Amino acid sequence: MKILVCISHVPDTTSKINFTDGDTKFDTNGVQFVINPNDEFGLTRAMWFKEKQGASVDVVNVGGAETEPTLRKALAIGADNAIRVNAEATDGVFVAKQLAKVVQDGGYDLVIAGRESIDYNGGMVPGMLAELVGANFVNTCIGLDIEGTSATATREIDGGKETSTTSLPLVIGGQKGLVEESDLRIPNMRGIMMARKKPLNVVEAADAGAASQATKFEKPAPKGAVKLVDAGNIDELVNLLHTEAKVI
Repeated sequence: MKILVCISHVPDTTSKINFTDGDTKFDTNGVQFVINPNDEFGLTRAMWFKEKQGASVDVVNVGGAETEPTLRKALAIGADNAIRVNAEATDGVFVAKQLAKVVQDGGYDLVIAGRESIDYNGGMVPGMLAELVGANFVNTCIGLDIEGTSATATREIDGGKETSTTSLPLVIGGQKGLVEESDLRIPNMRGIMMARKKPLNVVEAADAGAASQATKFEKPAPKGAVKLVDAGNIDELVNLLHTEAKVI
């Protein structure tokens, strides 16, 4: 089984976010980048398939040379090969088309993507990718088992879980639950050294235009001041909720 894991290069959640050029561009100065958490769950599940079923695991990212350390980390975790599509990830449609070309050229049976990246939270790439390559698709996936060409997937739905069976080729949008947080892997020294010798192939972007562009970024409004009310003063609390907070 050939597995492709899509890796997004995203800011660490502890990074301080700023914008430049009149709030039209993201300022990367001083920002630490990591593997998108949803993708990390998917990569760990792919490693399980590699170790238990002998699958081969490639990772792919759409981005510039600055994303290569993130791909190298994925190789250190245990992926066999890495592919970088040499293009700026401008929007979801563009990224999906670039990934589709990689999938078609590589003949992958299973594509594991995160259900969304934690920077733009678009949540659109896995579904579009599945449509472009003609594969089955399961989103918000929290469980996956493969036997031959048959797949059993569990996904999160409102109020519960849904388990379904499908067949390969398959694209999933994975998330926390695909593996436990305690199962996530930290590269050790041996993995880091081996990653230096593993292939990281750079391919040029397919001819595909973006369908949208960001015109402005805006930070969330800062938290307002907190007003404390004595526990026994219910009338004042109700009055404040009505006159100031305007929630009742």
